[in-house]
Amino acid sequence: MANRKKLKQLIALHEGLKLTPYRCPSNKLTIGYGRNLEDNGILKSEADLMMANDIDAAEHELAANVPCYQSLCQVRKAVLIDMSYNMGWPTLSKFKRFFAALNDENYSEAAAEMLDSRWADQVKIRAVRLALMMDTGQWPEDL
Repeated sequence: MANRKKLKQLIALHEGLKLTPYRCPSNKLTIGYGRNLEDNGILKSEADLMMANDIDAAEHELAANVPCYQSLCQVRKAVLIDMSYNMGWPTLSKFKRFFAALNDENYSEAAAEMLDSRWADQVKIRAVRLALMMDTGQWPEDL
């Protein structure tokens, strides 16, 4: 397309921009500049970009709210990022006994607190894997 900038402006003018999902006039789940999620979904590159943005946001939130975050090893930081990515900071922040153990550098207790939660019941193997990573400070062998 010779004038892609003008084309993008035209489509944006007609479609508008909505950053949260909505139903278009055809009742299709839609987002952004009229992206029909039901029929078109997203590209892997778009999913990768969204994940990268969400990881950055989770890491920023953790760095701002968890006093010991910067002193954790990369594996334990990854555990916190994964948990925050999964449930969001507002829910993760309610894990008071977990954070108390983490701040005391009692990683075995922090791992036990992770497993003693409704979240662990919901995500099952994910919680077991992350708790082991928290306890040991080691990446799992299957990664």
